Formats: sequence, C-alpha cells, structure tokens
Amino acid sequence: MPGLNDLAMRRRALSKTTGRWKRAARASLPAETALPKLDIRRETLVGTGLEFSRRQITGEMWYFIANHAAKANGTEMIEKTASLYLSAAAICAVAVLLNCTAPSGWCDEGPDVCKSHYYRQVKPGRPKLIQCDVAVYGGTPAGVTAAIQAARMGRKAVLISFNRHVGGMTSGGLTATDVGKKESIGGLATEFYKRIGSIRNFRPSEAESLFLKMLKEAGVPVCFDRCLESVEIEAGRLVSATMETGETIKAAVFVDATYEGDLLAAANVSYRVGREPVGAYDESLAGKWQKISYKDVYQFCRLPVSPYVEPGNPKSGLLPEISAEPPGKPGEGDFKVQAYNFRMYLTDKRGKIPFPKPRGYDPDRYALLGRFLNADPRIKWTLNYTTRPMTDGPVQMRNGDCNNAGSFSSDYIGGGHRWPDGTYKPDSFAQLPPPRRGLPIPLGKLYELRERIFQDHVSYQQGLMYFLANDARVPKKLQERVNRFGLDPREFRDTGFWPHQLYVREGRRMVSEYVITQANCESQRMVKDSVGLASYPMDSHFCQRVVVEEDGNTTVRNDGNFGHHCPKPYPVPYRSIVPKRQECTNLLVPVCLSASHVAYGSIRMEPVFMILGQSAGTAAALAIDEGVTVQDLPYDKLKARLVADGQRLNIPLKSIRGSTD
Repeated sequence: MPGLNDLAMRRRALSKTTGRWKRAARASLPAETALPKLDIRRETLVGTGLEFSRRQITGEMWYFIANHAAKANGTEMIEKTASLYLSAAAICAVAVLLNCTAPSGWCDEGPDVCKSHYYRQVKPGRPKLIQCDVAVYGGTPAGVTAAIQAARMGRKAVLISFNRHVGGMTSGGLTATDVGKKESIGGLATEFYKRIGSIRNFRPSEAESLFLKMLKEAGVPVCFDRCLESVEIEAGRLVSATMETGETIKAAVFVDATYEGDLLAAANVSYRVGREPVGAYDESLAGKWQKISYKDVYQFCRLPVSPYVEPGNPKSGLLPEISAEPPGKPGEGDFKVQAYNFRMYLTDKRGKIPFPKPRGYDPDRYALLGRFLNADPRIKWTLNYTTRPMTDGPVQMRNGDCNNAGSFSSDYIGGGHRWPDGTYKPDSFAQLPPPRRGLPIPLGKLYELRERIFQDHVSYQQGLMYFLANDARVPKKLQERVNRFGLDPREFRDTGFWPHQLYVREGRRMVSEYVITQANCESQRMVKDSVGLASYPMDSHFCQRVVVEEDGNTTVRNDGNFGHHCPKPYPVPYRSIVPKRQECTNLLVPVCLSASHVAYGSIRMEPVFMILGQSAGTAAALAIDEGVTVQDLPYDKLKARLVADGQRLNIPLKSIRGSTD
C-alpha cells in the first residue's frame, strides 16, 4: 500500500494532466459541443444524472472525450501521462452524453467496479441486538411486500437484504414480467405495477427506486449486506437470527423470503432440491425426458449434432458444456435444478456498451454452439423465443430485458446444481427419497461456493455474448445483428452494467403438510385456504445437456424444459407457506414454499412472490395479534384481512370442478 507522500504525488500528477486533456478535448470537439460539467457539491456529471467521486470524473473523463474526438477526426491520439484509475462508469457516462459508443474491451482488465458479486464477506463488528415484531430475511419482491404489509398493520418490521439491493429479479433485470392472467394479481403487487406505470417492460432501476420508496413510506428499515450466520431455536420457535456482521435480530415471527431458502434450512425445516419422479405425485410432467410439452423446442433443431471434439470420434472427448453423466430414464427423478442465467438489459441505441470479454475467456467453451450455428443453412436465427421447426434464438436480443432463447443460450445448463444447499449427487431414482433437513455445509462455506458459481455464470454468459459478437464461427449476418445491441449504460451502473442478481429460478422447496402439485395447477385439486392466485404456465428450463442415441445417431440433447398451460388461475394454500407444526411455529416461507418441481414452475413468478409475500406479512402480524402460532392462525381472520387489502384469493365457484382438500 503506497504511503501518504506517494498518494499525494499521484494526485498532483493527475490534477496536472487533467487541464491538458480538458484543453485538448475543447480543441478537438466542434465549437457547438458543450463539455460536461462537474457539480462539485453534488459530485454528479451534469447532463447524465450519474453520480461519481471527483477522482473518477477528472482526468480520464477528459482523456476519453479528447481521444474519442481525435479518433473521429483522424488526428493523433493523446498519450496518457499519468497512472489512472480508469472508471468504466465515468467513461460510459460521457459516451451517453456525446452519443457515441464506449470503446470495445473497456472492462476486460478494469477495476472491481466492473464486477457483479453474490457474496462479499464482511468483518464482524461489535455485537448488536435488533428487536422487532417481524423479521423478513431476503430482499426479493416477496420480502419487500411482506415487510411493508406487516408495517402497515402496525407491526415493527425489519427487512434484511443479503446484498446491496432490494427487489430481487424485478430490480435485477426481469422486467418482461411473467404475468399469466392479469386478473389473478391483486394487493400490493397491483399497487406496485400501477405506481410504476406498467406491468411489463419498466426499467430495473425504476423498480428498485419504487421498492425503496414504498419501504420508506411504510417506515421499514432495510439492513443491506447482511448474511445469515446462525439461528437460535427454542422449543420449535426461531428466537433470533445472527448475521455475519455480528448483529442479532430477535423477532416474534420470521419470514424467509430468499430465493434459496437459507433461513428455513437453518431452522431445520424439511425441504427438497431437484426433480421428483413421475410417480411421486402422479404428475405427467415430472422427472426426466417428459413428452407432454416442448418436446422439440430448443433441441438443436433435431439435427444429429455430434457431441465430440472430433465429430463422430468418442475418443476425442466431449465438447465443453456437455455432461458425461448418464441421461437417465424417462420419468426418473434427480437432484438437478433448472438452469440459471442473468437477465441482461440491452439496447441498440447510441452509447450502448459492447459486450465485454471476460477474464480467462476461452472461445472453445462455445464450440458446441459454433458447430450448431453452421450445422444446416436452413436454420433461421430469430434472436427471440421460438417454437417453430428449424428455428432457434440462439439468444433473445431486444431493447430491454433479454432472456434465454435457444438450444445453447444464456442459461448455464448444469452450472447451478450445487447452488441451493452446496451438495449434488448425479443420481437418478424412481422412488422419492426423504426430505432433507438442516445445513449440509456451514452457511459461510455455502456463500463462498455460491460466489464461485456466480462468477462462473458471469464468465459463461459474458463469454457467450462476446463469442456471438466476435468469433469467426458465427455466421456474418447473425453476427451483424448481434452487434446492433449492447448493454444499456443506464442500468446496473454500479456493477459494470451487468445485472447484480443471478436468476435463481429454483432453490430449496419446503416440504410442509401440503405440497402443491400439477393437479393444483390444472384445477383438478382445489383448496379452501387460499392466500393468493397463480396462473402462469408450468414452466421449467433445462436441467441437463447429455449424449443420447437418436435415430441411429449419437448426438447431444437437452432435458428438463416444459411450458404447460394452466387452464385458469388457481389458489395457493396457506398451508404451503407454513412449515410443519413440529418443525417451526413462527416462520413463513412465501418463496421457497411447499410445491413439487412441476408446480413450482408455475408459482415461481415475481408477481406471485409479491402476492404471497404480502399474505405472509399479513399472517405474521395477525399471529402476533392473536398470540398464536402461524399454524393456528384462524383462516377466516386471515382471509378477511387479505380481501380487505385487495388480494384476490379465488376463481369463481362455477369454474371449480376438481376435488377440494
């Protein structure tokens, strides 16, 4: 670490060169171009609305302006004469201001500001006790609505966010909202969408700002960067939860609103990870290789694409991103989870950020994609969702939220199996094993593992986009279309314009007294204790990519994808968000609720999480008012309050045909 004298010398050198670069910028730019101004008091770059430190908006800003102008005019580039901290944020702010494009590779070897992180370990401070009525762990939309609802009902609620954000995927890129039936959405979810002005295609930053505003209005304090370390349990009740910071939160009722279910596992509540076999709940979509839905979607157009490094030669080894595990038999269960990805926010406007080349980039990681892209000239590349024969994405690219859309796409198939609880076994089974309980590995070790998995996902997806934009194996016309887009410089500015939230589509799933199954989604099995409606199709992304024999050819195929229609909105029962009585009596779980893998594919949508979060917050406040466990809360009282607050709980009775339980 440099001494004070060294730092002072560097600052003087930086200040000295700033004036030179600013004068050069003025001379290089047209006379009518107004230079950006720095508001020293607010530390903002006037004209962009972006905030930076003074150190970031000095020399390198003018250096970039001058050199951009010099390049455009064909004049000599200015030599750097000082060692700079090159701020990607400042460079891209100026790019937006001048309606130009930031230089390619700006984040290749940049500072840590360019990186998204899942976990950063903090040094514990002095022990501190935080007491409240309702403690909500998890800054997801469910966590936000749970805390707001409890506070609106007069209870002291605290929201504890694992990272530096609130809003989960809704503020992390997923703004092409998976709605299902609009009429199934009510309560705080409806309030949120009305206030933001749209149910779909708003900006992630707008979503986070609104969530923070609503939390402030409700008087809910938010504790950021708080990672659960341990819990105290007495007689089946959660007494307290201690964070890595040294803070201990005591509450009458806790809500686990995380995507992973860390609090429920720490509380020793039963859960499952992976796919149940077809016979566990008599679900036609369950297990491996189902044939009900999306049988031919994103399957390499059913072409006999060789999985081997040397086509047709098994001795040459498998191409990267193909699993060597046995494919398993149709209907068998396993411990695999559906693939995760980042929901990139793209733009084709001036000032877009070129797709960065990740550290350690290896183009051969995408050799399978390269082979598929050239497998048959008849394939039409849509750069969007498609289910038609001989079409593929290979990714979705549009202005705004962009998702997986292909056989080899932004979903990192097989990359997240250890994310939920740190374990994975490559087993297949016809009989459902018992639920898990507890923490297989300590939480701190689990967070470190997830950070490695997170960064692997960053490298995979950034590398994929860089490959499509630059590699010679990509057909020229497709590559030109890909390069029309880049990262939007107005979003995710503190993480190099890359989403800060990994799309954890599925983590742990609690096992309570009631498990929601495919029969619920198809309205063949009804309930009397509804706390909200779900309506999106049963939707799972791929769980494995393996070698198979098909029509006499050894080829590669994906397994686990389905998208099966739900005939009408269906109720989610209160029993599914409450643990078994003998396991924990003051915990509610609106995200990792009790459902099969198939049913969870329908429930796992952000509007539903908002709905169930509000219902969990309501139940928490009422359980305190009534002095009862969450299992003993009278449903009539819960229902009355939910209806009064605008929740939609049931479809019309005339449309109910299934059995009720």
